[in-house]
Amino acid sequence: MKVAVFDTHRFERAALERVNALAGEGERHELSFFEPTLTAQTAALAEGFPAVCIFVHDFLDAAAVEALAAGGTRLVALRCAGFNNVDLHAAEKAGLRVVRVAEYSPYAVAEHAIGLLMALNRKLPRAYIRVRDGNFSLDGLVGFDLHGKTVGVIGTGKIGAVFSRIAKGFGCRLLAHDLRRNEALVAETGIEYASLDRIYAEADVISLHVPLFKETFHMIDAAALAKMKPTAVLVNTSRGALIDAAALSDALKAKQIGGAALDVYEEEEDLFYRDLSGEVLQDDVLARLLTFPNVLITAHQAFLTEEALNAIARTTLENVAAFEAGKPLSFEVKA
Repeated sequence: MKVAVFDTHRFERAALERVNALAGEGERHELSFFEPTLTAQTAALAEGFPAVCIFVHDFLDAAAVEALAAGGTRLVALRCAGFNNVDLHAAEKAGLRVVRVAEYSPYAVAEHAIGLLMALNRKLPRAYIRVRDGNFSLDGLVGFDLHGKTVGVIGTGKIGAVFSRIAKGFGCRLLAHDLRRNEALVAETGIEYASLDRIYAEADVISLHVPLFKETFHMIDAAALAKMKPTAVLVNTSRGALIDAAALSDALKAKQIGGAALDVYEEEEDLFYRDLSGEVLQDDVLARLLTFPNVLITAHQAFLTEEALNAIARTTLENVAAFEAGKPLSFEVKA
């Protein structure tokens, strides 16, 4: 099947081509790669392609969906877990099927969350730069032991569960919040489910592992931040809009919390995955966050491991093959 792959980057193109080449006869697809993100303005590039493959920063509103349908597209294959960037009602109305990668490597994301936390806590970026400059002073590099600290895990699905197990290995006390209890995780780690308010009040570290829905949009707002310990560290490797970035900036300036380790940002679409080093950063909130010494930001790379990339490519192409063969779509998402 002909597949138009949008918002293509070198690291994922290699994985898609490798997995596609290893597929059996009749299961390989004709992949065409496009650098632009898929929007209503770029949807014309997909004309004649029965399937499009999109990533987290592609934006399929009703106009984009209608343009795709008019061009002959029948399948939207997300190569990510989240699908908040697709108007599912519009897709259903236009007759487009939507599939996603429900999971790839929970270890990749959970390990990155821990890595961000450790790097921020132990001031590793600052220490590295100092040593490179011949400055071997330790002043200003004091961190804290994770052992014995209370870690709040908001969302205990597969990624949150892996994060919890790693934190347990550090000797942390675990609190959790989720709509559904993970009884296996309780039995394995002794994690205790609690209200959000209790987590905000007691946790030394709070890590977010929930999807972005209307109910979770800006769940970490000014009111939530005000309830946290002044030494608390907030970690987010899930979706940027879980946090009100402006409120976070204000809380950091007022020393209401101790720091933030972020792999996502709510207005990242026009920033992340692009080299803007020669330009003036136009996002004032992000620019302000980058000035804080107790903030560490990476550009949505928590998934970026060989294992995760291969799993994403494999599931994405299997979804397309199942659609082409008229088989049930295991990872279909509907309105």
